[in-house]
Amino acid sequence: MEVQYISHPLIREKTVESRIYQQVIVAKAAEKNTLVIAPTGLGKTIIAVLLSAHRLYQFPDSKVLMLTPTKPLANQHAETFKRILKIDSNQIIAFTSAIPPDFRKRYWNHAKVIVATPQIIENDLIADRYNLRDVSLLIFDEAHRAVGNYSYVYIAKQYMKQARNPLILAITASPGYNEERILEVCKNLFIQNIEIRTENDPDVKPYVKDIKIEWVEVELPEIYKKIKKNLELSLKYRLKELKLQNIDVELPSKKELLKIREEILERIAKENKPELYEMLRKVIECIYLIHAIELLETQGIKPMYRFLSEIYTKKSKVSKELFSDNLVQEAFKIAKENYNVLHPKIEKLKEILRKEIEKKSKIIIFAQYRDTVRKIYEEIRSIEGIRPEIFIGQASRNGERGMSQKKQLEILQKFKVGLYNVLIATSIAEEGLDIPRVDTVIFYEPVPSEIRTIQRRGRTGRSSEGKVIVLIAKDTRDEIYYWSSYWKEKKMKRIVKNLKKILEEKGIKIEISRENIEKKYKIIVDYRELKSDVVKILSEMGIHSEPKRLDVGDYLINDEICIERKSVEDFLSSIIDGRLFEQAKNLREYYKKPIIIIEGEGLYSLRNINPDAIRGALLSLTVDFNIPVIFTKDERETSQFIYLLVKRESSDREYRIVHKKPKTLKEIQERIVASLPNVNTILARRLLRKFKTVERIFTAKESELMTVEGIGEKIAREIRKVLTEKYEED
Repeated sequence: MEVQYISHPLIREKTVESRIYQQVIVAKAAEKNTLVIAPTGLGKTIIAVLLSAHRLYQFPDSKVLMLTPTKPLANQHAETFKRILKIDSNQIIAFTSAIPPDFRKRYWNHAKVIVATPQIIENDLIADRYNLRDVSLLIFDEAHRAVGNYSYVYIAKQYMKQARNPLILAITASPGYNEERILEVCKNLFIQNIEIRTENDPDVKPYVKDIKIEWVEVELPEIYKKIKKNLELSLKYRLKELKLQNIDVELPSKKELLKIREEILERIAKENKPELYEMLRKVIECIYLIHAIELLETQGIKPMYRFLSEIYTKKSKVSKELFSDNLVQEAFKIAKENYNVLHPKIEKLKEILRKEIEKKSKIIIFAQYRDTVRKIYEEIRSIEGIRPEIFIGQASRNGERGMSQKKQLEILQKFKVGLYNVLIATSIAEEGLDIPRVDTVIFYEPVPSEIRTIQRRGRTGRSSEGKVIVLIAKDTRDEIYYWSSYWKEKKMKRIVKNLKKILEEKGIKIEISRENIEKKYKIIVDYRELKSDVVKILSEMGIHSEPKRLDVGDYLINDEICIERKSVEDFLSSIIDGRLFEQAKNLREYYKKPIIIIEGEGLYSLRNINPDAIRGALLSLTVDFNIPVIFTKDERETSQFIYLLVKRESSDREYRIVHKKPKTLKEIQERIVASLPNVNTILARRLLRKFKTVERIFTAKESELMTVEGIGEKIAREIRKVLTEKYEED
């Protein structure tokens, strides 16, 4: 049968196969804000591109903005738009942190399609670099993230306020199994319509490849069972003690116990009774034991032993109490003696891989922890025919550096062309990345999240039949987690279909002011504060926050007034490590009217600090340093204080950004390098780590500078220009 292609003035010929279900979804999404829920591999990105073409044709002077959680995804989607849309490729741009703010402002004006990470757009909107007035379509990829204070929420609200012709498309493989969470996503993204497709829908079935799912069980060795029994008995005794104190949890999870811990902390803040501290210690001990058991069951003795060793070296009250238990001591001793006894999943995995490689399969192995990923790599790399590679996220953890975006893309390309045939990945490979032709997906352990299970499973069965193999340790949390995700997925589909019905019958009213608040006031904000909700709330109040690097304070109101904002936790930590009085000294030295805001609750309960020491610190700030201290409940109350202060001080304001004098050679070197164009302290440290001396940085070629993460061609060129151009007086 001959393939039919989409024909449209803005779609390149023979680039998009004509699929009825996609066209139906696009037609409905063109009418109202729509949430599209469909399994991975059914072309949700293509739906986004088709709707973009429709809006750009309908509103020729407008632009499309697509938001996606990660840099690799942003670049990948931008390439898809370039391949399909009949638009100058220079007008399709990926916005990531690699592009300096001034360049983003310039690119925004001439771009037709921008694909960006949400934090970048959020920061630019707060800094007032551009607005969303001319955006005719806003696309939220992986829309299930639009909860809490994630950047999607703020951007959606600003878009509905600012845009002349607003339309929202949200896409996800799963919005979650909890009705409350799904409703929150719909509310936050102003959704009026839901389009859901499953593998079993008649219009979808022709395009879905079968995925065979196998459950492979392994039996824990006796030595594992012995350690597990000791830890479970120890946990059982502590749960009994908590029950006597009216905390009753029969089959507790870490999530449930963490919630109980927060409730106890709240009670301590109000009552401050000794017995509450005892309850808190017991709950934390239970959390440690549950995590240790989980590591043993799903990962092995070595990860569990390392975790318990970390607790043992802390020498805290919880640690001492935990290791005074004979059962824990015995489990710890057995684990130490059998440190190198591998989890049976490793041998079973090797057996599976040998069979799959014979079929010339391309394989992804998903594992929860980086340690496990590395262990699997070490164990399988010597197997004949296997060419494995590790694939992890960019974040650094426990002193271990993450994987740069450049390295991630390089690995995916090598996997695509067959230089690697096995990827061993953490959750970074679950979401959205275009990993071509995966024959087999292996879950080293089940995950209790239906979202992650759907995303992992969706890595295979795209262009041909696929296989999913789930490794399960018998009579362990593996079994609980597997069935948990199974029933959550079933529940999610039921809830979404019900919500779709409600939206169709009753509709949803979007209540938001279409008037964008004029930015009447401006303040200088330390760039690290952009992570907080304070700047977002101030933006909604009409205050433009210009991000700068402030060595002293967080919010510069004018030439005289500077605010240092501290959470209760940070305030207490700064008393312990001595930072507080150094910061107070700098505030008093550089600003005539410094203010300290302490935000949050639990001042006398969060840390084990003598209350008199806290009171003494507060007295010293007000009496010795003459710095007023304001207490606020949360970020919103902090914002209200700042707003009133800005309004009060709005006339004849000047700004004087001060910088502390560097004291050490290291600080001087960092300051010199950070003075280069578009180089902040983080990039300065990376450059110094790479080149070792300031001199070598100053003499490095553009190509050498570009080997440092975060230094692109444009930044490298600007650096060389500053260093080599002749100085000319005015």
